[in-house]
Amino acid sequence: MKTPTQEIHLPLLKDGQITLSIRREDMIHPLLSGNKFRKLKYNLEEAKKLGLSTLLTFGGAYSNHIPAVAYAASNHDLKSIGIIRGEELADSWQDNPTLKTASEWGMQFEFVTRQAYRAKETSSFQEKLQKKYGLFYSIPEGGTNLLGIRGCEEILQPEDESFDVICCAVGTGGTLAGISIAAWDHQKVLGFPALKGDFLNSDLKELTPRSNWSLTTDYSFGGYGKVTGELIRFINNFKDETGIPLDPVYTGKMMFGLLDMVRKGDFDKGTRILAIHTGGLQGIMGMNGILKKKNLPLLTV
Repeated sequence: MKTPTQEIHLPLLKDGQITLSIRREDMIHPLLSGNKFRKLKYNLEEAKKLGLSTLLTFGGAYSNHIPAVAYAASNHDLKSIGIIRGEELADSWQDNPTLKTASEWGMQFEFVTRQAYRAKETSSFQEKLQKKYGLFYSIPEGGTNLLGIRGCEEILQPEDESFDVICCAVGTGGTLAGISIAAWDHQKVLGFPALKGDFLNSDLKELTPRSNWSLTTDYSFGGYGKVTGELIRFINNFKDETGIPLDPVYTGKMMFGLLDMVRKGDFDKGTRILAIHTGGLQGIMGMNGILKKKNLPLLTV
């Protein structure tokens, strides 16, 4: 599937020395958008090939991946199960827009402690799930596996060879890995992690055989799902100026960081940059609920 590319015109870019375009992967679908469509494409094919009728996956309370799997499963006449981090959500998940949407598309939940969730990839944990739910097709957190990476390779199109730098937000690393594999030899791939810490470097070395990528860890705003008033104002202003909505967990932080790097002169003159909009807009409603409780400005919808 080919998605449109939109060039960005902002005062910061008015001299034309740096050009910035956004690949609008968010326009694929409200729920199955961006990297979620890409990551699930070949996993869905594999589940059907194996004759499995249930998808089982993992995620947090506001994970974009959870409603995407629920919708994809329903759309392909499959059942879905979500193993959700945080046992405290068992009695209140109906108040969570992300989980409520996933439930409306038929997903069954199991809420586990954070300690148990950390062991989700162990054989003992997987065996317990098999005993409880029977045969299922397991998709890892965030959809990052070899098939998910293969799908993300298809984000880049032949005309993208003209760009010098490809940027994307980073969660589990699958999207950046796919882009790294598909990128042309002259291109640099720059990732903006939504999580705090440097552990993703070692993970990515296992996901892509190439060394054409790097991570900038200065724009996580404190870690996964954490935001500030400054970030919210930036996202709202960006939408007013460009018409493009950004999510506060991934693409908002990426674009904030990218434009800050442009402002600081981190790119050579004449650099052509392509930023990948990986979707995630479903999370805005849930984030606004959190922002309201903290008396912070709300994201415009």
